[in-house]
Amino acid sequence: MKNINQLSIALVTFILMLTTQSCEKFITHDNPQGVTDALWWNTETDAKAALKTVYAGIPAGTSGRNVMYFSGMSDEAVDRGDFKGAYDLFTRSLQDTRWAVALSIWTDDYIDIRRANRFLENVDKVYMDEAVKTRMKYEARALRAYYHMELMLLFGDIPLVTHSVLPNDNNLSRNPSSEVYSFIVSELTDCAQNLPTEYVTAEAWRISSGACWALLSRLALYSKDYELAKKATLEIINSNVYQLYKSTKSNGDSYAELFGYTGELNKERIFYSENGCGSAWTTLAPVGIGGETYISPTNTVVDNYETKQGNTIYELGADSMAIYRKYPNYHNNRDPRLEASVFYPGENFQGKYILDPFYNNTDKIGATKSTATGYWVQKYIDPLDQAAKKGTLDFMIIRYAEVLLNYTEALVELGDWQNPDVLKYLNEVRNRARMPSVQTFKYNTQDKLRTLIRRERQAELAFEGQRYFDIRRWGIVNDVMNGDVYGATNPQTGEIAKVQTRVYNLNRDFLWPIPQTEIDANPNMTQNPKY
Repeated sequence: MKNINQLSIALVTFILMLTTQSCEKFITHDNPQGVTDALWWNTETDAKAALKTVYAGIPAGTSGRNVMYFSGMSDEAVDRGDFKGAYDLFTRSLQDTRWAVALSIWTDDYIDIRRANRFLENVDKVYMDEAVKTRMKYEARALRAYYHMELMLLFGDIPLVTHSVLPNDNNLSRNPSSEVYSFIVSELTDCAQNLPTEYVTAEAWRISSGACWALLSRLALYSKDYELAKKATLEIINSNVYQLYKSTKSNGDSYAELFGYTGELNKERIFYSENGCGSAWTTLAPVGIGGETYISPTNTVVDNYETKQGNTIYELGADSMAIYRKYPNYHNNRDPRLEASVFYPGENFQGKYILDPFYNNTDKIGATKSTATGYWVQKYIDPLDQAAKKGTLDFMIIRYAEVLLNYTEALVELGDWQNPDVLKYLNEVRNRARMPSVQTFKYNTQDKLRTLIRRERQAELAFEGQRYFDIRRWGIVNDVMNGDVYGATNPQTGEIAKVQTRVYNLNRDFLWPIPQTEIDANPNMTQNPKY
């Protein structure tokens, strides 16, 4: 026994030595193969390869950094399947300092920030076209700002890192979020003024001037900096680079096509992740059509969709509301974005399969790999991917429709709610989805327009990852994230499916925990309250 213990100790010691050495190598060398700086930073090819690693951290929809999973940490969806990430722990206030989701995003973002810093510190050694080099520097700076932005929105105060940190310098303190905010705004503004407005199609994935302004508008809204949000969105609108996607088919559904291969190449996407929804079929689709389901819509997001006449189901009375609960698209009279975004009970998939989460064991609520609520996310589910269960669909991190909604919200919050642009751009978004223009007799005050814009954001942007941040910045997170969560209603019994009971502690859960590994390794790192 003694010999076995000694052998075990020796083996562990050896592994730790290897781990420490490989960590130092990763920190001090920018190339995974361990090539030194003297050998690496020479050609334009080297520089492009290094910059590509900075792009590696941008989020995807259903793979990598799963932005669509953020829906399950809001009131619009439920997450299941911990091997995809234990996101659902958050909805029961069970996340702690060892929460893998927080650790993953913290680690990934700081790796990508370091890659950006390494690029900026070394790229001038490379012999290449100076104009291209200058553009690439702005790309790296913009991405570095974006990764800081993601960290700040989730963790609050964070270390602001503008140089590559060596192993013996890993003692950074957290900078106040106000300081980080100023840095992000300054960097994104400068990059927006110097990056190209457009790239050739083959390089359209690169971060552009419009992407910087769009990210600024998102950050500004979150920080209630409405003047900046207005300025940033107007820069995009007035550039005339982007437009809402419109189908070229005579009977085409523009909104639905936007999330499939038919409308994938469009002028609406501002910043996107290549192949970012390639795994949508094994993340969102019903089991009965060959998929796997780990994100399931709640009744909250389904009930949010208006009728085609522009009325909410809450305005129609108890009897009508009960009918729409049983049959969400009753008489095909709901906002077309509902059918484009959600699979619901009784829906006929391509005339071949009826979705039934109540009586078909294959798709039964709560079954392994099946829906948790009786609903499924339909966005990014393209039938062309059914056979292979995978594809190459890009994920739109931010698109023009969101920018228009950001602009109208900024105007309303600035008290300029009677500005004709509010109705103009709200109607553009609604009309593209074949919804009627805003009923001005009904939405005729600042507060009523605020309510409409918030409802419109959920209808337009469902499952795209922004609802989580919206409910926080609007101050309604404590209300909507506490209590019972419901799914679909059984059309035969009228009974609504109760999915789970959620717990949200505003004083604790508003910010994520700093990973314990960071606390242990850095004596200057402090933890967020209540963790």
